[in-house]
Amino acid sequence: MSFRYSKKDRSFISALVLVHAVFFLLALHYTRIYMGDSYEYIYEAMNIKNLFFFYSGNPAMPIQPEYMTQRQPLYPLFLSGVYLFSVNNWIVLVLQNLISIGNIVYARKLFLHLGFNRRYDWLLLLLVIASPSQFINANTIAPDILLQSFTLLYFGQFIALYKTRNLRHGWYMCLWLIAGLFVKPVLYPFVSIHFLTLFILFLRWNIKMQRPLLIMSLPVCVVLCYNYSNELRTGKSHFSSNQSFNAIYYFNAYYTATQGADSAAKFLANERADIDAFPEYKDRYDYANNRGIALLKEHFAPYMLFHLKSAGRIFIDPGKAEMDLFTGHLTYGGLYSKQSTGLATTMKEKGISGLGSYLSANRSMIFIIPILLFNLLRLCGMVLFFFDRSINKHIRLSALLLLLYFAVIAGPIANTRYFLPVSLIAIGCATIGISSTLQKRLQVK
Repeated sequence: MSFRYSKKDRSFISALVLVHAVFFLLALHYTRIYMGDSYEYIYEAMNIKNLFFFYSGNPAMPIQPEYMTQRQPLYPLFLSGVYLFSVNNWIVLVLQNLISIGNIVYARKLFLHLGFNRRYDWLLLLLVIASPSQFINANTIAPDILLQSFTLLYFGQFIALYKTRNLRHGWYMCLWLIAGLFVKPVLYPFVSIHFLTLFILFLRWNIKMQRPLLIMSLPVCVVLCYNYSNELRTGKSHFSSNQSFNAIYYFNAYYTATQGADSAAKFLANERADIDAFPEYKDRYDYANNRGIALLKEHFAPYMLFHLKSAGRIFIDPGKAEMDLFTGHLTYGGLYSKQSTGLATTMKEKGISGLGSYLSANRSMIFIIPILLFNLLRLCGMVLFFFDRSINKHIRLSALLLLLYFAVIAGPIANTRYFLPVSLIAIGCATIGISSTLQKRLQVK
């Protein structure tokens, strides 16, 4: 997938550099470059650098097994690579901005091979700029930009595999999927989807299954080996310590929506206390995991409706909270406060008279409303893309599968950050969908 860079390509890249530079300067001004998880990644990076100890807690405190597998190792390794030369997180952000630019350029390159026309670079650029999460996360100590890289590379290698049937691209798919697994555990369940997708594809191609079986199975084998390594370290076979509490955490979002924030806070505190009562990590892990699954089974139908409804929101969420955190208008304490101060709550309490005071106190709404409109445009473009028969149906299905996977896996915690790994795929699909429709109308005229 190579092509020569033209004047339009250079102009596109220059525009990306300019936008990233503006957001980097904003980050320098606001200095809100840390999120809730950032310090755990930094701890682990420093522990790797100083002790070669993969541990996301403070090593001066008693060692807790949970922190041995709380954070996947690849992003801390990335940080520690920078820290070998200078413990300076602004250097990390410069590198992340360069990676972000590379991701956008690579995504554009992929979609040029799927029918995207350079004359619509302006539309692609508009949709990228209308996704400030791309630039905010590039300027945050967080692994999401890196995860976006590996997701894009995985998708790109799938396209190459499908077009060429060269198994070399299948091996590259494995490489990028494994890399993504070790950035964030969100891709952990995708290992099964990878196996099934390639199994069906190779069956359709009537390929002898010796080498394809290795390609399908390699990520599964890596996961099993990593699980065993974690068992040796903690006494429990698992991929990430976050897994055990995920179901309870998801259910808590449903509990908040149905029972209110105060009741949900008490529920969560009680659940944590019950888990902490077990002295052994293995028992804490098993209890949390079983308790979460039991809660979801008990409320299966209403919870699933809530989960899917929340997952759908990810496609249009403008990311107000993320923007307010970046500019310092909102703190993480305020974000997780029991008292809701959103527009819906304000209108419910004060009626239409509360709109003026809300807009006055939330000036980011000046940007949020246009972003929301662009997100709706992006959603329409995505729909047009998925019904565009001029593009191979299997490639359309693979893009749809990735988008739906990240939406469903996020569920009730869906927001712009969790959409980021596939946001450029969504933007590329939307740009092709809209531009193809525009092109057809111009030809008719």
